[in-house]
Amino acid sequence: MNSAKIILIGYMGSGKSAIGTVLGKALEIQFVDLDKYIESTEGKVISEIFKSKGEMYFRAVERKCLEQLMEKSEPIVLSLGGGTPCYYDNMDYLLSLQNTTSIYLSANINTLSHRLFNEKDSRPMIAHLSDLNEIKEFIGKHLFERNPFYQKAKHQISTDDKTIAGLVEEIKGVLA
Repeated sequence: MNSAKIILIGYMGSGKSAIGTVLGKALEIQFVDLDKYIESTEGKVISEIFKSKGEMYFRAVERKCLEQLMEKSEPIVLSLGGGTPCYYDNMDYLLSLQNTTSIYLSANINTLSHRLFNEKDSRPMIAHLSDLNEIKEFIGKHLFERNPFYQKAKHQISTDDKTIAGLVEEIKGVLA
């Protein structure tokens, strides 16, 4: 597994960053959050990039940053943004790479909506939604659109009702 790249995909709130951080430590390889990498590259937070330059600019930068990270020789655990697999041919690109394992961290609408409701103020896409039912409806529509891309991942692991430690062990099992 020495030059392996482990790609975590899934909807916001599925646990990509939390699990990726612990997984990176457990495997003793660097964890990279693509959104944080983009923010450091651009010198702006994602919401600012969207506001000042628009989504298409952001998606182009996102693809460029994704390619930069994939071209590095060292192994990494990489957490993608929830929309990353759905733009350009990002998912097909990742699947075409050698020594790359994609894992879809899935969660049901109830799990996602409860996780996201508590942090909606820090999530620009849902900050304007006022209650749990609106969030559920929003997530349901989004998951329906994004699922065909997420389903292309080599592996799928549900994060519903599981601990981070348990999920890290489950992922390690998939990687073995």
